[in-house]
Amino acid sequence: MFLSAGRARLGRAGAKSEKAHYNERASRSQDSSGRPKQSDKTSHPTSRTTPLGNRIKMVRYAAQDIPAAKSARARGSYLRVSFKNTRETAQAINGMKLQRALTFLENVKTKTEVVPFRRYAGSIGRTAQGKQWGVSKARWPVKSAQFLLDLLKNAEANADTKGLDTGNLIVKHIQVNQAPKGRRRTYRAHGRINPYMTNPCHIELILTEGEETVQKASQVVKKEGVHLSSRQRGTQIRRALTEA
Repeated sequence: MFLSAGRARLGRAGAKSEKAHYNERASRSQDSSGRPKQSDKTSHPTSRTTPLGNRIKMVRYAAQDIPAAKSARARGSYLRVSFKNTRETAQAINGMKLQRALTFLENVKTKTEVVPFRRYAGSIGRTAQGKQWGVSKARWPVKSAQFLLDLLKNAEANADTKGLDTGNLIVKHIQVNQAPKGRRRTYRAHGRINPYMTNPCHIELILTEGEETVQKASQVVKKEGVHLSSRQRGTQIRRALTEA
């Protein structure tokens, strides 16, 4: 009984001393008018108080030697479209004139023209339309063609805003990079769980005005009986399609 009464008295005394300490700190932090005192230390602005313009960074493109004043650019990040299919489709239109690239992608959607698969060609079926590019393995990636179509039209609108000649634009630079993979899961028999991944990508492209072609002074005579490989024939056909 005496022990509990002593503890109660100590508790009340501790509460009183804590309250007095709190009141002393509050009076120290206030001036004579009762307002909180201003700190002498200079406050450094944080990221929240920084204006929005100071936090925006310029987007960096891989091609640094192309002047921005004479080019139009467009890019897409974390696009949910196959990286491999988009990379092969982008390589097919690289170097083409803009109108030819738009027509080609529309033809890919209707399966009247085909996209050659050269790097990611594992387990790819063969088609006779690949003769246009000098290859046998080719496909019609419709979703990749649609994404590239949208980016090309965006870049064309940017070129029109800049005052560039939209009828003389070429695809000077196009690049497809891998984005972080999306991870999901699929449930299998016997309680197993397998990964169900997606492979998104980043796309960037630059359009520039085409340069005037200068005719050669002397006609080069083609040698008779020169055998060309399928890759060389495909290169010649692709160059002719690009110049068309």
